[in-house]
Amino acid sequence: MAIANFAAGCFWGVEAAFANLSGVNKTTVGYQNGHTTNPTYQEVCTDKTGHAEAIQIEFDPEQISYNELLETFWAIHDPTTLNQQGPDEGRQYRSAIFYHDAAQKQAAEKSRTIAQKDWQQPIVTEITEASIFYPAEEYHQRYFERNAISCHIPTKKTH
Repeated sequence: MAIANFAAGCFWGVEAAFANLSGVNKTTVGYQNGHTTNPTYQEVCTDKTGHAEAIQIEFDPEQISYNELLETFWAIHDPTTLNQQGPDEGRQYRSAIFYHDAAQKQAAEKSRTIAQKDWQQPIVTEITEASIFYPAEEYHQRYFERNAISCHIPTKKTH
């Protein structure tokens, strides 16, 4: 198994986009790349912990590649809005790819260059080394699935 971490706005919708992809074994929503130990949802929402609402994906690279995950990442959000997705504003909603090794970093950077062709505005997605990932509280995990709620996931289009 391999691990990938992304942030693309509210983690509920991001998880919904990845959870049922063939080759994805597990998704966990949580908090990534901040400066507070064991942050809570309430703390992250203050925009003072530095964390992004993120998703950690456990996947089988024999069934789905990291590049395919990157394609999904770019397709489900607007990577040109700094610290905002739709009505959600704050650094916790930033667009980010948190890489785990040099190969992921290189793939992320290449995919960002390719994705830029679909956007008129510059992509502001950060590509940074993954630090500690803190799983969110249990009630956030598989939120849409457990609460019979669906989420509109935007599709990639030229802006």
